[in-house]
Amino acid sequence: MISREETGGTRERLIEAALFLFWERGYAATGVAEILERAKARSGSFYYFFPSKEDLLLAVLQRYIDTLELVVTGPVFAQIEDPIERIFGILTFYRQNLIATGCTYGCPIGRLALEIPEQQLKVHGMLAANFAGWTFAIEQCLLDAKDRLPPDLNERTLAQFVLTVMEGGVMQARTHRSLGPFDASVRHLREYFDLLLEQASRAGMPKEEKPKPKEEKPKQGKLKPGKIKRGKPQERKTPNSP
Repeated sequence: MISREETGGTRERLIEAALFLFWERGYAATGVAEILERAKARSGSFYYFFPSKEDLLLAVLQRYIDTLELVVTGPVFAQIEDPIERIFGILTFYRQNLIATGCTYGCPIGRLALEIPEQQLKVHGMLAANFAGWTFAIEQCLLDAKDRLPPDLNERTLAQFVLTVMEGGVMQARTHRSLGPFDASVRHLREYFDLLLEQASRAGMPKEEKPKPKEEKPKQGKLKPGKIKRGKPQERKTPNSP
């Protein structure tokens, strides 16, 4: 029998242990025994809280959703006010993790999305919810900068593109063990944002009014000096004229 005092602590330790091991080794390569060892829990406790390893994974994915603001966006937004710079601040967060781990860090959601078989629909639903929460935060930044961006911009799809840049950059940095691919991806994204800002700035500039053409006065015929225009002399009628 598990006491009430144990319930919260043990479940929390199991989630934290799985969160770390799934990130470090992957889902398939992590066994229940390893989770129990790291969590300092008994197998009975595991199955008391989670009927299966997949149920534990679902709890881990929910934890990522719940802590996105606390771990990722919150600290960045507290330091940066400009909404567009906040986007690049979030990308810097992932770059710092790459540096800290010698380019072995991988976004845990992206890694799991590639690893989990498509048959595990509940898991993929939670993975999609994680991506949606991430892109929603980026989309809000874009909406906050709406007056500086082109009016026909689709903020949602651009937020998804930012996610693609981050995930692709992290994956390539891990593969090459180099920051180069990540930095190049972010640099091109920055250049794209610069183009958007320039485009919006040009569209907002008042158009220059073309000067109206001067109305030309009708030209009056001038007489050449020394010459007088004469009309055709009219014939005088005489009494003998018909």
